[in-house]
Amino acid sequence: MASSSIQNVSHWPYDAFLSFRGADTRKSFISHLYAALNGKGIYLFKDDKELERGASISPGLLKAIEDSRISIIVFSQNYASSTWYLDELVKIVQCKNKNDHQQMVFPVFYDVEPTVVRKQMGSFREAFSKHEEAFKENLEKVKNWRDALKEVANISGWELKEYSFNQHPVVS
Repeated sequence: MASSSIQNVSHWPYDAFLSFRGADTRKSFISHLYAALNGKGIYLFKDDKELERGASISPGLLKAIEDSRISIIVFSQNYASSTWYLDELVKIVQCKNKNDHQQMVFPVFYDVEPTVVRKQMGSFREAFSKHEEAFKENLEKVKNWRDALKEVANISGWELKEYSFNQHPVVS
């Protein structure tokens, strides 16, 4: 019955959109989170396809973001290395800030500190160095990615460590 308030809102085809870097989390945390939320009757959009290098974010995926009441973003060590996920994040932030949409956003910091994401340190710094080189003709795109990361990393979220997750799995 916990999800009935979410499901009664007919405006939203999906209760939640799940954004995550598959290589980092798909077979561990994400599968457990998805099962727990789905088991509570929360209708999630989760893109299970492996992404091709250089592929653009699909219009269907952008629509799924727009059609979700909530976005759950699972930041992991390599999240910023994928331009696909960064484009997804920019779209999520746009939906969050849209006056007639007001999507709720919940960040999860999986084995990465919020400060690392917010200040783009460590693996995030390395990823952005590569992006700035690859997109030197379109640095505005890189700036949008950086701004979206900062905005979402400033939202209070959950911090999970790999070792603590293995000892205490998601409780449904």
